[in-house]
Amino acid sequence: MARETKKTPARPRWRLWLTVISLAAACSCTAYAALRVRRYGLTSPAFLLDRARPDALSIEGVRYASRSKVAHVFAGDFGRSVFSIPLAARRRRLLAIDWVQDATVARVWPARLMVRIRERNPVAFVSFRSGVLLIDAYGVLLDPPPQAQFSFPVLSGIREDLDEPRRADCVRVLLQMQREFGSHAADISEVNAAELDDVHLIARIDNQAVELLMGDADFGERYKRFLAHYPEIRRKSPDGKVFDLRLDDRITVKE
Repeated sequence: MARETKKTPARPRWRLWLTVISLAAACSCTAYAALRVRRYGLTSPAFLLDRARPDALSIEGVRYASRSKVAHVFAGDFGRSVFSIPLAARRRRLLAIDWVQDATVARVWPARLMVRIRERNPVAFVSFRSGVLLIDAYGVLLDPPPQAQFSFPVLSGIREDLDEPRRADCVRVLLQMQREFGSHAADISEVNAAELDDVHLIARIDNQAVELLMGDADFGERYKRFLAHYPEIRRKSPDGKVFDLRLDDRITVKE
């Protein structure tokens, strides 16, 4: 006997369609509201960067960088909504300014811009034919700011055609030497890093300038050993100006 099979009646789909329509309507309303808010933010006078307002553009952290160059980055933004100003593009322009290591640009409600600058920290002087410059720990060359005074050693042996990473290697040697010298770091007046495996320095000891051949390691220990024997060395070789410290078991005097 053949069995009769009952077909399951199709479930009504009106609930599904109602959900889809509701979601579509909600999305449309949200998009429309966002469009209205964006249009309001771009066109409302309440958000215009007004040159007449003293605090419309606030700049912090500038000491040696050119404040006028920083302000010029935003010269074309006055009279525009702060929400239309591309902050990332403005930050890139700030980073191209001499002395600026990092920068942040933020919108401040309702119509202000806040600029914070972190300047580079020079660690030494470098001397080229074109003049004397400063250099930071990353090998970036800096123009000395007018009327500013620094007390840094001279980092010599850096050619004008050296790229930034190679200059940074030379600076690292100087900084390593200062760390290892500790309280005696102030004795260093010049470091010649032309050859990174054979570093020379000029130090002032008892108001006299002496040249020391330091090699490429153990700077602090070699210098302390030299200081411990310096009175005896000076007594035996009063005219000595160059001292080779590269061998751990002896100090050689070069007249």
